[in-house]
Amino acid sequence: MSTEELRKNIEKALDEIRPFLQNDGGNINLIAIENDEVVKVQLIGACSSCSVNQMTLKSGVEMTIKKYAPQIQSVINIEA
Repeated sequence: MSTEELRKNIEKALDEIRPFLQNDGGNINLIAIENDEVVKVQLIGACSSCSVNQMTLKSGVEMTIKKYAPQIQSVINIEA
């Protein structure tokens, strides 16, 4: 999978997650993809200060991204 295809797949995953985050007053931005293995995102709005954002990141965001891009090893939230 090319880097461009990988980015498109990750954006598809984020588009799937976004409505749930927006319902809670938040959102997510793709910041970077490193070595085609690590995805850096930024939780914004209500999600940035939510007490369960790490759980959301691992169980929701990372799982969905891996469904679209299985080679991704981890997803990291970059604090604003």
